[in-house]
Amino acid sequence: MTTATRSEFDQGIALTRHPEEAGRYEAELGAGWQIGGGVNGGLLLAVAGHALSLEHGQHPHPVSISGYYLSASTPGPATVRTEVLRTGRGLSTGTASLSQGGVERLRVVASHGDLDTADGEVRTSATPPQLPPPDQCIGVEHAPKQLVEQAALLERFDLRLDPATVGWALGQPSGQGRIQGWFRLADGREPDPLLLLLVADALPPVTFDLGLPGWAPTIELTVHLRAKPAPGWLRVVHATRNLAGGYFEEDAEIWDEAGRLVAQSRQLARAPRSA
Repeated sequence: MTTATRSEFDQGIALTRHPEEAGRYEAELGAGWQIGGGVNGGLLLAVAGHALSLEHGQHPHPVSISGYYLSASTPGPATVRTEVLRTGRGLSTGTASLSQGGVERLRVVASHGDLDTADGEVRTSATPPQLPPPDQCIGVEHAPKQLVEQAALLERFDLRLDPATVGWALGQPSGQGRIQGWFRLADGREPDPLLLLLVADALPPVTFDLGLPGWAPTIELTVHLRAKPAPGWLRVVHATRNLAGGYFEEDAEIWDEAGRLVAQSRQLARAPRSA
Protein backbone atom coordinates (compact mmCIF):
# COMPACT_ATOMS: atom_id res chain seq x y z
CA MET A 1 0.00 0.00 0.00
CA THR A 2 1.47 3.37 -0.95
CA THR A 3 1.58 6.45 1.24
CA ALA A 4 -0.91 8.11 -1.12
CA THR A 5 -3.55 5.43 -0.65
CA ARG A 6 -3.21 4.43 2.98
CA SER A 7 -5.45 5.78 5.71
CA GLU A 8 -4.84 9.09 7.45
CA PHE A 9 -4.48 7.07 10.64
CA ASP A 10 -1.71 4.94 9.13
CA GLN A 11 0.04 8.11 8.04
CA GLY A 12 -0.51 9.60 11.50
CA ILE A 13 1.29 6.74 13.26
CA ALA A 14 3.90 6.12 10.53
CA LEU A 15 7.46 5.63 11.77
CA THR A 16 10.92 5.71 10.21
CA ARG A 17 13.57 3.60 11.89
CA HIS A 18 16.73 5.54 12.78
CA PRO A 19 19.66 4.24 10.71
CA GLU A 20 22.17 4.30 13.56
CA GLU A 21 20.42 4.27 16.96
CA ALA A 22 18.75 0.98 17.88
CA GLY A 23 15.17 1.25 19.09
CA ARG A 24 14.74 4.82 17.83
CA TYR A 25 12.02 5.93 15.42
CA GLU A 26 11.06 9.24 13.85
CA ALA A 27 7.42 10.34 13.47
CA GLU A 28 5.51 13.34 12.13
CA LEU A 29 2.54 14.41 14.26
CA GLY A 30 -0.11 15.84 11.97
CA ALA A 31 -2.17 18.98 12.65
CA GLY A 32 -5.28 16.97 11.78
CA TRP A 33 -5.05 15.10 15.10
CA GLN A 34 -5.21 18.15 17.35
CA ILE A 35 -7.72 18.62 20.14
CA GLY A 36 -7.76 21.51 22.57
CA GLY A 37 -4.19 22.51 23.31
CA GLY A 38 -2.34 19.56 21.76
CA VAL A 39 -2.28 16.37 19.72
CA ASN A 40 -4.84 13.77 20.83
CA GLY A 41 -3.54 11.47 23.57
CA GLY A 42 -4.94 8.34 21.97
CA LEU A 43 -3.07 9.07 18.73
CA LEU A 44 0.15 9.55 20.70
CA LEU A 45 -0.40 6.25 22.49
CA ALA A 46 -0.89 4.56 19.11
CA VAL A 47 2.38 6.03 17.83
CA ALA A 48 4.28 4.69 20.85
CA GLY A 49 2.43 1.37 20.68
CA HIS A 50 3.34 1.06 17.01
CA ALA A 51 7.04 1.55 17.79
CA LEU A 52 6.93 -1.19 20.42
CA SER A 53 5.04 -3.48 18.02
CA LEU A 54 7.91 -3.12 15.55
CA GLU A 55 10.47 -3.86 18.26
CA HIS A 56 8.69 -6.93 19.64
CA GLY A 57 8.32 -8.69 16.27
CA GLN A 58 6.59 -11.96 17.16
CA HIS A 59 4.36 -10.07 19.62
CA PRO A 60 2.86 -7.38 17.36
CA HIS A 61 -0.21 -6.34 19.35
CA PRO A 62 -0.47 -4.26 22.53
CA VAL A 63 -2.28 -6.22 25.24
CA SER A 64 -1.87 -3.76 28.10
CA ILE A 65 -0.43 -0.29 27.59
CA SER A 66 -0.16 2.67 29.97
CA GLY A 67 0.94 6.16 29.06
CA TYR A 68 1.84 9.13 31.25
CA TYR A 69 1.45 12.48 29.52
CA LEU A 70 4.24 14.80 30.61
CA SER A 71 3.68 17.81 28.35
CA ALA A 72 1.39 18.82 25.51
CA SER A 73 2.44 17.60 22.06
CA THR A 74 2.26 19.86 19.03
CA PRO A 75 2.13 19.11 15.30
CA GLY A 76 5.56 18.42 13.85
CA PRO A 77 8.47 16.00 14.14
CA ALA A 78 8.68 13.64 17.10
CA THR A 79 11.13 10.97 18.23
CA VAL A 80 10.20 7.68 19.86
CA ARG A 81 12.85 5.74 21.77
CA THR A 82 12.04 2.21 22.87
CA GLU A 83 13.57 -0.33 25.21
CA VAL A 84 12.62 -4.00 25.35
CA LEU A 85 12.61 -5.09 28.98
CA ARG A 86 11.58 -8.71 28.59
CA THR A 87 10.75 -11.15 25.82
CA GLY A 88 8.70 -14.16 26.89
CA ARG A 89 6.81 -16.94 25.18
CA GLY A 90 3.43 -15.22 25.22
CA LEU A 91 4.23 -11.59 26.06
CA SER A 92 7.00 -9.06 25.57
CA THR A 93 7.27 -5.96 27.73
CA GLY A 94 8.93 -2.67 26.89
CA THR A 95 8.97 1.05 27.40
CA ALA A 96 8.74 3.94 24.97
CA SER A 97 9.40 7.66 25.28
CA LEU A 98 7.98 10.15 22.79
CA SER A 99 9.71 13.53 22.67
CA GLN A 100 9.80 16.70 20.60
CA GLY A 101 12.80 18.98 20.45
CA GLY A 102 14.34 17.18 23.42
CA VAL A 103 11.21 17.64 25.56
CA GLU A 104 9.55 14.40 26.64
CA ARG A 105 5.84 14.34 25.88
CA LEU A 106 4.80 10.79 26.75
CA ARG A 107 6.27 7.85 28.68
CA VAL A 108 4.78 4.40 28.04
CA VAL A 109 5.05 0.93 29.57
CA ALA A 110 3.38 -1.87 27.61
CA SER A 111 3.08 -5.61 27.24
CA HIS A 112 2.60 -6.92 23.71
CA GLY A 113 1.37 -10.30 22.55
CA ASP A 114 -0.30 -11.91 19.56
CA LEU A 115 -4.07 -11.42 19.58
CA ASP A 116 -4.37 -13.78 16.62
CA THR A 117 -3.66 -16.62 19.07
CA ALA A 118 -5.94 -15.25 21.83
CA ASP A 119 -8.86 -17.61 21.15
CA GLY A 120 -10.22 -19.11 24.34
CA GLU A 121 -13.08 -19.30 26.77
CA VAL A 122 -14.95 -16.07 27.46
CA ARG A 123 -16.73 -15.51 30.76
CA THR A 124 -18.23 -12.06 31.12
CA SER A 125 -21.11 -10.23 32.69
CA ALA A 126 -20.46 -7.17 30.51
CA THR A 127 -23.08 -6.19 27.95
CA PRO A 128 -22.69 -3.82 25.00
CA PRO A 129 -24.34 -0.40 25.20
CA GLN A 130 -27.80 -0.18 23.68
CA LEU A 131 -27.65 2.39 20.89
CA PRO A 132 -30.01 3.53 18.16
CA PRO A 133 -28.80 2.61 14.65
CA PRO A 134 -25.99 4.87 13.38
CA ASP A 135 -28.32 6.71 11.01
CA GLN A 136 -30.47 7.71 13.98
CA CYS A 137 -27.55 9.10 15.97
CA ILE A 138 -25.93 12.54 15.96
CA GLY A 139 -23.03 12.94 13.52
CA VAL A 140 -20.08 15.32 13.60
CA GLU A 141 -21.89 17.58 11.13
CA HIS A 142 -24.30 18.45 13.97
CA ALA A 143 -21.55 19.21 16.52
CA PRO A 144 -21.34 22.73 17.96
CA LYS A 145 -19.07 24.91 15.83
CA GLN A 146 -16.86 25.78 18.80
CA LEU A 147 -16.25 22.08 19.48
CA VAL A 148 -15.15 21.35 15.92
CA GLU A 149 -12.88 24.40 15.94
CA GLN A 150 -11.09 22.99 19.00
CA ALA A 151 -10.96 19.41 17.72
CA ALA A 152 -9.57 19.03 14.20
CA LEU A 153 -9.43 15.27 14.68
CA LEU A 154 -13.26 15.08 14.52
CA GLU A 155 -12.94 15.54 10.76
CA ARG A 156 -11.01 12.23 10.65
CA PHE A 157 -13.90 10.38 12.33
CA ASP A 158 -17.31 9.10 11.36
CA LEU A 159 -18.66 9.49 14.89
CA ARG A 160 -22.37 9.05 15.64
CA LEU A 161 -23.34 9.90 19.23
CA ASP A 162 -26.37 8.50 21.02
CA PRO A 163 -28.97 11.31 21.16
CA ALA A 164 -29.67 10.37 24.78
CA THR A 165 -26.15 11.43 25.76
CA VAL A 166 -25.71 14.70 23.82
CA GLY A 167 -27.91 17.04 25.85
CA TRP A 168 -24.72 18.96 26.69
CA ALA A 169 -24.54 20.13 23.04
CA LEU A 170 -27.88 21.87 23.58
CA GLY A 171 -26.91 23.35 26.93
CA GLN A 172 -28.73 20.58 28.79
CA PRO A 173 -26.12 18.17 30.21
CA SER A 174 -27.66 15.21 32.02
CA GLY A 175 -25.17 15.29 34.90
CA GLN A 176 -24.71 11.51 34.56
CA GLY A 177 -21.21 11.75 33.11
CA ARG A 178 -21.83 9.37 30.20
CA ILE A 179 -21.30 9.72 26.44
CA GLN A 180 -21.66 6.85 23.98
CA GLY A 181 -21.96 6.23 20.29
CA TRP A 182 -20.76 4.55 17.10
CA PHE A 183 -17.25 5.02 15.74
CA ARG A 184 -15.39 4.35 12.53
CA LEU A 185 -12.78 6.28 10.57
CA ALA A 186 -14.10 8.68 7.96
CA ASP A 187 -11.87 7.20 5.24
CA GLY A 188 -13.21 3.69 5.80
CA ARG A 189 -10.11 2.08 7.31
CA GLU A 190 -11.15 -0.98 9.28
CA PRO A 191 -10.32 -1.22 13.01
CA ASP A 192 -7.28 -3.05 14.35
CA PRO A 193 -5.52 -3.13 17.76
CA LEU A 194 -3.54 0.07 17.20
CA LEU A 195 -6.67 1.96 16.17
CA LEU A 196 -8.34 0.87 19.42
CA LEU A 197 -5.73 2.94 21.30
CA LEU A 198 -7.00 6.02 19.50
CA VAL A 199 -10.66 5.08 19.95
CA ALA A 200 -10.18 4.82 23.73
CA ASP A 201 -9.62 8.60 23.73
CA ALA A 202 -11.80 9.61 20.77
CA LEU A 203 -15.14 10.71 22.23
CA PRO A 204 -15.74 14.16 23.73
CA PRO A 205 -14.74 14.31 27.42
CA VAL A 206 -17.46 12.99 29.73
CA THR A 207 -17.15 16.24 31.69
CA PHE A 208 -19.23 17.81 28.90
CA ASP A 209 -22.15 15.79 30.27
CA LEU A 210 -21.39 17.20 33.73
CA GLY A 211 -21.82 20.74 32.45
CA LEU A 212 -18.07 21.38 32.25
CA PRO A 213 -17.14 22.20 28.65
CA GLY A 214 -13.53 22.76 27.74
CA TRP A 215 -10.24 20.93 27.31
CA ALA A 216 -9.65 18.02 29.71
CA PRO A 217 -5.96 17.07 29.35
CA THR A 218 -5.10 13.44 30.05
CA ILE A 219 -2.69 12.68 32.89
CA GLU A 220 -2.54 8.90 32.45
CA LEU A 221 -4.28 6.47 30.08
CA THR A 222 -4.29 2.67 30.31
CA VAL A 223 -5.84 0.45 27.63
CA HIS A 224 -6.40 -3.31 27.87
CA LEU A 225 -6.98 -5.06 24.55
CA ARG A 226 -9.04 -8.24 24.73
CA ALA A 227 -9.41 -9.29 21.08
CA LYS A 228 -8.81 -8.14 17.52
CA PRO A 229 -11.87 -6.19 16.37
CA ALA A 230 -14.07 -7.40 13.54
CA PRO A 231 -14.52 -5.10 10.52
CA GLY A 232 -17.27 -2.52 10.77
CA TRP A 233 -18.61 -0.11 13.34
CA LEU A 234 -17.33 0.07 16.91
CA ARG A 235 -19.65 0.84 19.82
CA VAL A 236 -17.95 3.05 22.38
CA VAL A 237 -19.08 4.19 25.81
CA HIS A 238 -17.23 6.63 28.09
CA ALA A 239 -18.34 7.28 31.65
CA THR A 240 -17.14 8.73 34.94
CA ARG A 241 -18.28 8.12 38.51
CA ASN A 242 -16.10 10.56 40.40
CA LEU A 243 -14.80 14.08 39.87
CA ALA A 244 -12.81 15.38 42.83
CA GLY A 245 -9.85 17.60 43.53
CA GLY A 246 -9.82 18.93 39.98
CA TYR A 247 -9.43 15.47 38.38
CA PHE A 248 -11.78 12.80 37.08
CA GLU A 249 -11.52 9.23 35.84
CA GLU A 250 -12.96 8.26 32.48
CA ASP A 251 -13.72 4.58 31.87
CA ALA A 252 -14.29 3.33 28.33
CA GLU A 253 -15.50 0.13 26.72
CA ILE A 254 -15.13 -0.62 23.01
CA TRP A 255 -17.33 -3.26 21.38
CA ASP A 256 -16.95 -4.53 17.83
CA GLU A 257 -19.45 -5.42 15.13
CA ALA A 258 -19.48 -9.03 16.35
CA GLY A 259 -20.66 -7.96 19.82
CA ARG A 260 -17.33 -8.61 21.54
CA LEU A 261 -15.76 -6.40 24.17
CA VAL A 262 -12.45 -5.79 22.39
CA ALA A 263 -10.91 -3.11 24.61
CA GLN A 264 -11.32 -1.42 27.98
CA SER A 265 -9.58 1.67 29.25
CA ARG A 266 -9.32 4.04 32.15
CA GLN A 267 -7.75 7.45 32.18
CA LEU A 268 -7.17 10.15 34.75
CA ALA A 269 -7.68 13.63 33.36
CA ARG A 270 -7.73 17.18 34.63
CA ALA A 271 -11.24 18.59 34.86
CA PRO A 272 -12.06 21.74 32.89
CA ARG A 273 -12.45 24.78 35.05
CA SER A 274 -15.97 25.83 35.95
CA ALA A 275 -17.32 28.89 34.19
